[in-house]
Amino acid sequence: MFGFKLDRAPAPLWMRAAIPLVAVVITFVLVSVLTIAAGANPLAAFFELLINPLTRNTARLDILVLATPIILTGVAVTLAFACGYYNIGAEGQLYAGAIAAAWVGTLVESLSPWLAIPLMLLVGFIAGALWALVPALLKVRLKVDEVVTTLLLNSVMLFIVSALLNGPWRDSESGWPQSPTIATAAQFPQLIERSRVHFGLLVALVAAVLIWWLLTRTRFGLELRAVGKNRDAAQFLGIRVNRMVLSAALLSGGIAGLAGVGEVAGMQYHLIESLSNSFGYTGIIVATLGALTIPGALLAALFLALISRGALSASRELSVPVYLGDVIQATLLLVMLATLLLDRYRIRRSDTPRSA
Repeated sequence: MFGFKLDRAPAPLWMRAAIPLVAVVITFVLVSVLTIAAGANPLAAFFELLINPLTRNTARLDILVLATPIILTGVAVTLAFACGYYNIGAEGQLYAGAIAAAWVGTLVESLSPWLAIPLMLLVGFIAGALWALVPALLKVRLKVDEVVTTLLLNSVMLFIVSALLNGPWRDSESGWPQSPTIATAAQFPQLIERSRVHFGLLVALVAAVLIWWLLTRTRFGLELRAVGKNRDAAQFLGIRVNRMVLSAALLSGGIAGLAGVGEVAGMQYHLIESLSNSFGYTGIIVATLGALTIPGALLAALFLALISRGALSASRELSVPVYLGDVIQATLLLVMLATLLLDRYRIRRSDTPRSA
């Protein structure tokens, strides 16, 4: 008798490049079943999700606003994953940056925006990096799985935020759990008049360009990607693996922290518990769908922002649940991981007879 076995041989380059598109198609086929169950026409739902938001200027601007934090978290996760460090803690690191921004933002009233905003970005970056430091040290020193530690620290950070907002930062007048409003000098300016598109979008794009340059045009980036491809081979070539992993983790945490700064300084102007709509976890989808490349992450962030904005339109026009966008994102992540697994371990027919 003949059987099948897993062959650890990746598909050709053109096939790997098509994996995100294949994952998107499979995802929409699966979600079509849920759309029909909700009593809506899948084609009409996909039109509201993907086409209709692009026809209205206000919706297009909303897409840019929604994409701003997930560009940063997507770039952060892409950087870490490229080094083989699986940072699942971008959500906690985002809130660390947000706490720092909410604190510094109340202390810079007397400063010029030219000083206040860079200071807040710097402190937010450092806060995100420091929150990423502990799991990174546990990884390089004690070989503790970073997936577990970074994921658990997300919950720890949310408890810290809750303690601050229900304790020293609670609004003394209204009793509402939110931090004091940051100074006017610390608030991000609008990039487009009469819209919510703020300076954070420019920060996200600059960060993406810098990390792309770092990964593709520097020796540091080459060594970082070498560690991600094969740690043992990288160490054999003289690359200091632990230092590279630690550097990638800190940079990743810092960039995620910038996303928190943007939400405080550009959108809410104070810290609240619901500051993030799971932007840190969405960054994982962005990085995976973008095939761990910065240009891919940018496109994936815009695509997911389009779906989130389109879900509101689909809910209003077709009476489907507004959570359809979240379902699509979750399904897309699972499908993407499955297709990547099939790319890495292809099933092929074995010509070796199996013993009885």
